[in-house]
Amino acid sequence: RSYSSPETEGQLLNSFVQYFGNSLGRKIKRMPLIEETVLPGDSLLTLPVVIIGNGPSGICLSYLLSGYRPYLSPEAIHPNPILHTKLEEARHLSIVDQDLEYLSEGLEGRSSNPVAVLFDTLLHPDADFGYDYPPVLHWKLEQHNYIPHIVLGKGPPGGAWHSMEGSMLTISFGEWMELPGLTFKEWAASKRRNIKSDRVMPEEIARYYKHYVKVMGLQKNFRDNVYITSVSRLYRGKDDEDRSEINENISTQHLEMEDEQKSLIKRNWEVRGYQRATDGSHVPFCLFAENVALATGSFDSPGRLQVEGEDFPFVLHSMSDFGAAISKGKFRGKADPVLIVGAGLTAADAVLCAHNNNIPVIHVFRRRVTDTSLIFKQLPKKLYPEYHKVYHMMCTQSHTVDSNLHSTYTSFPEHNVLSFKPEMKCVLQSASGLKKILKFSVALVLIGSHPNLFFLKDQGHGIGHHSNQPITCKGNPIEIDPYTYECTKEANLFALGPLVGDNFVRFLKGGALGIARCLSIRQKKKHELIEGGDGGGDGVP
Repeated sequence: RSYSSPETEGQLLNSFVQYFGNSLGRKIKRMPLIEETVLPGDSLLTLPVVIIGNGPSGICLSYLLSGYRPYLSPEAIHPNPILHTKLEEARHLSIVDQDLEYLSEGLEGRSSNPVAVLFDTLLHPDADFGYDYPPVLHWKLEQHNYIPHIVLGKGPPGGAWHSMEGSMLTISFGEWMELPGLTFKEWAASKRRNIKSDRVMPEEIARYYKHYVKVMGLQKNFRDNVYITSVSRLYRGKDDEDRSEINENISTQHLEMEDEQKSLIKRNWEVRGYQRATDGSHVPFCLFAENVALATGSFDSPGRLQVEGEDFPFVLHSMSDFGAAISKGKFRGKADPVLIVGAGLTAADAVLCAHNNNIPVIHVFRRRVTDTSLIFKQLPKKLYPEYHKVYHMMCTQSHTVDSNLHSTYTSFPEHNVLSFKPEMKCVLQSASGLKKILKFSVALVLIGSHPNLFFLKDQGHGIGHHSNQPITCKGNPIEIDPYTYECTKEANLFALGPLVGDNFVRFLKGGALGIARCLSIRQKKKHELIEGGDGGGDGVP
């Protein structure tokens, strides 16, 4: 590993000091970023919240933790009369300060998380029924509700959206990709961008997220080019739970102020990693946090077939690699088709990309074309004509219709890949057990992606619904309290977005709401304990 000079590290550390020193009301001589050889000391700062991941999940959580609060708009009438009655009961309170379980009771939507459904129907009332009602919320910035936090991300704000294939349209409408307080259309108009379709390019969404952080004044909380190497508990044992929460029954009247501060400023987590400097060197850091929020998304690790030959260089696992191969002219003059494995939207994008570049395709997938769980069955034809074009080819240009390969596209439904051979051949097996050997130029395996939580203990295998199994967005999301989004198996560890099964931007915002409410309640309890003592001391506000 390449380490920078002390001068470079000093510049990096000092970039935090002024802001967080003022925000936390403490005299800080240095940042919590330290050389990895330095042991934790009392002079190091403990942040209330560290957010790992700067995609839409992390951005939205930062927005709420920065003090922005949603209120029912004076003129708003929600189309759900029962929900509207509940909202009217506490119109004077922000949604963050209301009982989310009560508000979300009885609501139904396309997320299994009730708060996600609640927040979505407040921002996009009856959107799933085709209506375009305006949000029933308006936003206020309340500085006293600010909770100090830091958002760490590998790239610029927007996360994986900056690395997605730029030639494809998003599956969701532009307005469903937007974050609170700034509509996508307002942003597009301000940038004089002519948005011709309700669906937009990923690069437009990435620019919107980056601009959102700036215009909302959140950039002071964000640090780019940061790579996390470990997130570990500092406290373990019988009283772990007592250290993780403020117990309402704690009596402070006999505590000395020093003891009280220690109980309030809890270094529950140690976060280590490095920041990549402009010269390519790595600046290591270590910081401490009371709470950690996981907002890393699901694009870290492409799904693999786990078959023989999958590590050959001509077997690719991402659209970006496929696009790079096309740009380098690897398909020029080659008669052999590209082999695409998968039946999701990314695989469909690859088929369209190959078609647009006059590259013949062999398309292999495990399901029947009549399988009702195929994503194409859930997409209206008028809104998603390009995907239905692919689905039509999957159905009508199957190898069973014509034993010979079609000139541009041939599908192999209900087939599994058994192995890849060094001479660029693939062994397939049908549902009946019949094997086929096909020659190809490049193979592209697009069967989804999974989060990479290598920086957690046991790679996070212990915090899913199924213990000791890898976290996956569909089969094994992180198990959370449905209203606070706190991990049920790790106190003071929160998760939102794809990690808890919310793959669409419109639903991940509910996770930010649940976490913001939980942390706001805990912060208020701390204030009460501090104010009940002999003075504010050095406690975290």
